[in-house]
Amino acid sequence: MSDENKGRAVLGMVAGDAVQAVAPSSLIWPAAGPAPNGEAAEGAREVTAEQVVNALEGVYGVNRGKRRNHTKGFGALGSFVGAPEAAAYSRSALFSGHEIEVVARFSVAGGDPEASDSERSARGLGLEFRLPGGGLHHITMLHTPMFFATIPKTFLDKFLALKPAPATGKPDPEKIKAFLDAHPDNTSQFHFLETNNPPANYANCAFYGIHTFKFVNKDGKVTMVRWRFAPHDGERPLSDTDLKSAPRDFLEQAFLARIQQGPVRWDMLVTIGQPGDPEDDPTVLWPSDRKEVKAGTLTLFSAMPDEKAESYEISFDPLMMADGIEPTNDPVLLFRSPAYSVSYARRSRDL
Repeated sequence: MSDENKGRAVLGMVAGDAVQAVAPSSLIWPAAGPAPNGEAAEGAREVTAEQVVNALEGVYGVNRGKRRNHTKGFGALGSFVGAPEAAAYSRSALFSGHEIEVVARFSVAGGDPEASDSERSARGLGLEFRLPGGGLHHITMLHTPMFFATIPKTFLDKFLALKPAPATGKPDPEKIKAFLDAHPDNTSQFHFLETNNPPANYANCAFYGIHTFKFVNKDGKVTMVRWRFAPHDGERPLSDTDLKSAPRDFLEQAFLARIQQGPVRWDMLVTIGQPGDPEDDPTVLWPSDRKEVKAGTLTLFSAMPDEKAESYEISFDPLMMADGIEPTNDPVLLFRSPAYSVSYARRSRDL
């Protein structure tokens, strides 16, 4: 792969912009989540939320009124019905069996509002579950089974490496190479994106929660879990031919066309962890033989352009959790809220 193509591939492997409420920009650990200890704490505190967002703006510029990351996207509305199998592991109202209102947003990773829908970058899905009594639960996912960073410093180093050089207007290939050499945690997602064509339609795309979470049942028993959303329409990537000829913008229209034919559905599948499975490293997959439980079904029945969607002013903070679901000590997961808070605050000033 050429250095330029490596740069384009790395450019897409970024995390989402999100927070529901603005928190102090100097905060590393959100009030709702526990502060990590030991190596996790040291790895996360090497950088600040402001540094990461500044680096994002250094790569993509400031697109006023838009998310600093996962800038290109559109919204959708639907519902979720939990399955009784999941209620054995979590007391969350998500798995009550009652229909729960959902606001969703699909997106292309990166801060370029004109990004190509066929680029080899991560695709995102954010979900806000509106629970009885006014409670909220957020889920943020990517279409890659793994993430590209074990600690927040990888975020910062990546965006610094991707900052365009003044002389060329493009990232410096030597800086990109240095980033790849210094961050082997980036390797798995990089390989996935290079060897798997992007989705032809979001309706044909699986989404992964990336991080490990704790399910807590009515008896207080804790189970480590990961989850994915599997599409009823089946997974279908772009063919190599379509990848070369696809227009810059097709994902939104393709999904709108599909949803006009009827609701689009995904099953939430929860993987049950076993002792020894990594809990704080989203770059490492769990063994494929782990028990999997159907936790519910997501149904989307309408979609609309970003600016007209309910999701437009929502951030999808994965630490906004309903009772019965808790975070692990993953430093990347715990860093998301303060980083998204800074991003949200900056774009909110432009709205």
